[in-house]
Amino acid sequence: MTLPSADRPGSASTSAPASTSAPTSTSAFTSASVPPTAAAPAPAAPSAGPRRFGSLGPVGLVLAGGVSVQFGGALAVTLMPRAGALGVVALRLAVAALVLLVVCRPRLRGHSRADWGTVVAFGITMAAMNGLFYQSLARIPLGPAVTLEVLGPLVLSVVASRRAVNLVWAGLALCGVFLLGGGGSGGFGGLDPVGVAFALSAGAMWAAYIVFSARTGRRFPQADGLALAMVVAAVLFLPLGVVESGTRLLDPTTLALGAAVAVLSSVLPYTLELLALRRLPSSTFAVLMSLEPALAAAAGFLVLHQTLSAAESLAIALVIGASMGAVRTQVGRGKAEVAG
Repeated sequence: MTLPSADRPGSASTSAPASTSAPTSTSAFTSASVPPTAAAPAPAAPSAGPRRFGSLGPVGLVLAGGVSVQFGGALAVTLMPRAGALGVVALRLAVAALVLLVVCRPRLRGHSRADWGTVVAFGITMAAMNGLFYQSLARIPLGPAVTLEVLGPLVLSVVASRRAVNLVWAGLALCGVFLLGGGGSGGFGGLDPVGVAFALSAGAMWAAYIVFSARTGRRFPQADGLALAMVVAAVLFLPLGVVESGTRLLDPTTLALGAAVAVLSSVLPYTLELLALRRLPSSTFAVLMSLEPALAAAAGFLVLHQTLSAAESLAIALVIGASMGAVRTQVGRGKAEVAG
């Protein structure tokens, strides 16, 4: 997930502060479009980012971030025989938390009990989202797992919108699920049902993640809330990783690969997306992020040799179409409300 997911730390190289709040010009799914491991960074005024990144263009930066997330997920799957699914999550969250603490240096004083309650809930949701998603990756291919996970924020968007046209997008998504469940010839009927349940549960946690991300962003400045929530998630998951993997987590190769997963799935994507959002409307960003299932399928094929049938490809395309439609519908509604 994407996380998954949902835990992309900010970059010290950027001049504008990051935010854990969802963009206000789009629906809940717009913020959900950030992979299951991160809160959507708020758009900032255009500025000159690092030339080595900025030369890609904003669309290229977003796509590069998506590729990084999904290939990070593929690398995580290859690490699971060494460290187990829980161990991989523990390493990823721990490294990401350390990076966030160093980069953001969040202020600990001056927050109310309600503030801390919100950030703890955000951290618990983040831990559950990542844990469930990686459990699904241990059982089903990457492309289907991300496709199923995306259904969580998609349902949240449809429910929050309350527009009849969104029933069309919900119908498209249901058609995709029908194929995922083996409803058509050559569908995903061979998937491990436990893995499917984990992916759908991760999607539900992704929807909850969006809600708590927005609340945390309103209570904490810049990326402080995200950094503190990441620490909560890491502290909660570290014992689980130790119980499952024990001293294997201390193996130098395992530590290096775990750090690489954290960089690919968290640090690099957040940096690229923050730079992109300085020059790219959040609505366009959300539509591009709807391509995550396709990128996940590509990563699964290239790294893990997970092939897709025609029915499987159609199922992923239907969910992507539903996601894009939900985003564009809500964007159009927002513009109409502003005009009125």
